[in-house]
Amino acid sequence: MITLSPDYRPSDSEEFMNERQLEYFRQKLLHWRGELLREAGDTLASLSEGGIHEADMTDRATVETDRAFELRTRDRARKLIVKIDMALARIEDGSYGYCEETGEPIGLQRLEARPIATLSLEAQERHERHEKVYRDD
Repeated sequence: MITLSPDYRPSDSEEFMNERQLEYFRQKLLHWRGELLREAGDTLASLSEGGIHEADMTDRATVETDRAFELRTRDRARKLIVKIDMALARIEDGSYGYCEETGEPIGLQRLEARPIATLSLEAQERHERHEKVYRDD
């Protein structure tokens, strides 16, 4: 296991996806996953506190809307956790950081901004252009 200094940031001057970079992104993904799971636990605790006890219909509607919004947010977080787990699996199998489409390096800046990225910026742009052309309007 590699120990990283607290101020370590991957750099282009290093070999791409060396052990230190992989460990950096592994820790980043695990931290992100932990935050999402903690928030999900908080939401579950909040929702299990009981029913809606608002007498006023407007207040009741507001509470129900807030709960529905929270559940949609948790569903997006659940999907994100799956993507994080897939990124962690790519770290383990050695494919993390490389574009699924071209096999080229994704780029440290892109991975820093979106550590679950599976496509290089160019491949992602091509994908989005293709979706725009063929989407159902």
